[in-house]
Amino acid sequence: MTNSDLNTTLVVVGAGMAGFAAALQAAQDGHDVILLEKLSETGGSSAMSGGCLAFAGTDLQLANGVDDSNELLFKDLREVGKFENDESLVRAYVDNQLDTYEWMKRAGVQFGPHIETSSGQSVPRVHNVDPADAVRALAASAQRTGRVRLLAGTRALRLVRDAQGGCVIGVTAERGGETFKVLGSRGVVLASGGFVQNAGLVHRYAPQYNEETAVFIGGAGNMGDGLKMAQQLGADCRDMIYIKGTYGKHPTDETNHHSLLAVYKGAIAVNQNGKRYVDESISYKLLGDACIQQPYSATFQIFDQPIFDSGDNQTRILDIERRHEEGLVIQADTLEELAGMIEVPADALVDTVDAYNRYVDAGHDPEFGREHLVHQHGKLVKIQKAPFYAYPSAAAVYGTYCGLCVDAAMRVLDVYGEPLAGLYAAGEVVGGLHGAAYMTGSALGKAAIFGRIAARTALAD
Repeated sequence: MTNSDLNTTLVVVGAGMAGFAAALQAAQDGHDVILLEKLSETGGSSAMSGGCLAFAGTDLQLANGVDDSNELLFKDLREVGKFENDESLVRAYVDNQLDTYEWMKRAGVQFGPHIETSSGQSVPRVHNVDPADAVRALAASAQRTGRVRLLAGTRALRLVRDAQGGCVIGVTAERGGETFKVLGSRGVVLASGGFVQNAGLVHRYAPQYNEETAVFIGGAGNMGDGLKMAQQLGADCRDMIYIKGTYGKHPTDETNHHSLLAVYKGAIAVNQNGKRYVDESISYKLLGDACIQQPYSATFQIFDQPIFDSGDNQTRILDIERRHEEGLVIQADTLEELAGMIEVPADALVDTVDAYNRYVDAGHDPEFGREHLVHQHGKLVKIQKAPFYAYPSAAAVYGTYCGLCVDAAMRVLDVYGEPLAGLYAAGEVVGGLHGAAYMTGSALGKAAIFGRIAARTALAD
């Protein structure tokens, strides 16, 4: 390729789930796309994720006897976000989610046959995919259209505006040490991900999360490039104070990128003093906040054999058995022995478990108000049947879940709430959907849903 200026209909920055969703949608609508990816490989944080997508009213739910609806999904998203999320974005997600699920299947994305309940969900709506395979399926479908040109190893440096009207018409890009422009007659979709790998930006917005309190995991390219390019033009941002770590990451495991949420199967979380410190049913982002405030910013998930057996090996964040096989779960015949192995006071751990079991029997948790296994779903269970288990758990910042202000059509808004003409965004670079916490599956979900919306809006404006 010669590094001269390139022209197309739509420029998409970032080749993860959101980028490929936008590119494929535009191509299916009959338009040419140039898709830029600064790394040599595509996928980004999407391919590294747990592979969960939150959809409602699907054939998979029906097959599993789950009664779900747009109304319940909307209610759950608003509630888990503590109503700090943008209602119009939540509505855009909900109104387009079922069509996007079917669209992904037609594009070749394979969903597992089993669904689960996780953070922020009142009913099982975790739809599982192999995340890398899902991105590859969208990429292959995009390639088959003959309308999407992928430029890997090509970094977008700055947005380009029309000198007369100020409309965004492309990007200045760099490839192999040379710079050139990629111009799109219908503008630019930013799908460049978050900034989990940019310690300076994370510290600016969430100084409580640092290398001493949390683990940082995400796409190597997630440095906030798209965020900064848009900010340079006056783009506004939201939810920046809600950067949070996900609870359940083993603090010393370097093999798995995923958390384990045995708490959503009935485990309790105890600190280094052997004491509970939180309602374990809340969003695992809020559990992350609670965890980093404990001694050494690390705690333990405590459970027994029935809870172990209830794990789900088809859902990564609930796959207790796999973690046990990898030697990460600590096992003992008694709680006293378990306490010694994890170096917490034995009497405190026994008292904590005994008290919790009494709360389950009484149907009331006076300490932290836990009522369900997860969000509004599931009946609490006691921890009483040996062997007993502990899973060391810290908080991991997998993504930033905040970013550019957009309207419900994915137009990027400036600090006065006005659209920046020609500029659209989707995926992790967008703020406003999650609010104060997070529903499992809504990050990959919004990548696909909002990517499609962004492309359609750009081509219609």
